[in-house]
Amino acid sequence: MQHIINRRAVLRAAATLPLMLGLARTAGAATLPLVTVTKDPSCGCCGDWVQHLRAEGFPVRVIESADVDSLKQRLGVPPDLASCHTAEVGGYVVEGHVPAPAIRRMLAQRPDATGLAVPGMPAGSPGMDYPGVAPEPYDVILFAPSRRATFARFNGKHEV
Repeated sequence: MQHIINRRAVLRAAATLPLMLGLARTAGAATLPLVTVTKDPSCGCCGDWVQHLRAEGFPVRVIESADVDSLKQRLGVPPDLASCHTAEVGGYVVEGHVPAPAIRRMLAQRPDATGLAVPGMPAGSPGMDYPGVAPEPYDVILFAPSRRATFARFNGKHEV
């Protein structure tokens, strides 16, 4: 039997392509857990970090609060690891400008820890990657109540 593809069949197939691509994107995003980010309403770099996470496929919910410090304290973020925003994802805390690949690895490995932190605001880290600013190396710290360890080293958005 000979199959002949007519114009109507081609148009029907072309019309379903955007739908299929959208479903594939949605399915990929559904595999990553929701990241809830709490930030000060006036923080601009926090919004840039949120955009980094979204670009990396994470679904993100943003809560604006003038009292992020009490959340940090409740979640067990040590003061010397604090940064400008705090996130919760998959039962972990993510403090500061932690790159999405480090978050993905933590969620895959499920270490016995409170979470990850990038203290301060290192130049070139996600959300702090401004044109003309040279990225600097920084550590992503895995922390728990009684211990800390370097989980990853990055230079800008790239793991080293």
